[in-house]
Amino acid sequence: MDGGFFWIVLLVIMLQPVLQQRVLMALRQRKISQLEKKRGSRVILLVHRQETMRLLGFPLVRYIDVEDSEQVLRAIHLTDPKMPIDLILQTPGGLVLAALQIARALQRHQGKVRVYVPHYAMSGGTLLALAADEIVMCHHSVLGPVDPQIAGKPAVSILNVVQSKSIDEVDDETLILADIAEKAVRQLRESVLDLLLGKMPPEQAEQLADTLTSGRWTHDYPITEAEARRLGLPIANDMPDEVFQLMELFPQPVRSRASVEYLPTPHERQPK
Repeated sequence: MDGGFFWIVLLVIMLQPVLQQRVLMALRQRKISQLEKKRGSRVILLVHRQETMRLLGFPLVRYIDVEDSEQVLRAIHLTDPKMPIDLILQTPGGLVLAALQIARALQRHQGKVRVYVPHYAMSGGTLLALAADEIVMCHHSVLGPVDPQIAGKPAVSILNVVQSKSIDEVDDETLILADIAEKAVRQLRESVLDLLLGKMPPEQAEQLADTLTSGRWTHDYPITEAEARRLGLPIANDMPDEVFQLMELFPQPVRSRASVEYLPTPHERQPK
């Protein structure tokens, strides 16, 4: 009897993470359905969290990949062309190919496209935001530059190094990287310009495409709501509470020690 009880307890412990994920998935589906009925739109979430390998314990950072693009394109395909799309986005970026596939599909969608950025949408995530008719941000949420990276280094920086030296001082591998970097910057600038045209005057679109792809900032530079508005992007700040409620259903994997703690209840200042 004791042995059987032990195996039952062990089985429950082993199944607990799976059951928790099933519960979270059901809650997310319910919240998505409620938001779709409220807004009369297709709601799509693209959320990346830093995950921890269960056995080895090191962090695994998620990013926009081809699997993501396949799923988002499928969701767009299943949506009436005239129905609005609300994309809730949290990501550090990812593959240019995958991000541009999604961005171009959003751009071609006939219905209004709104991208919600409750926390951050950097790099490839910003590419998706540029395709939207409206980008909904909070005062604290950020976008980022979209300058391409080659072999883990900024493409513009590779070009600057090569241009500052004579060709005899540069090795063949760096010259090859510089050739790829030049193509990458030009291609991405053209893609960004294509996403911006129609949302602002052509001259402003040209300038903004240069700003976002030319290496003016470091790749992790945070573009705030106020700065994005000054750049001419179609920014709104009417973030629905339901978006934050959905984000709470994407918890960061539990660490051995919490980095942040607070009482999870609304606090109002009491009159003296």
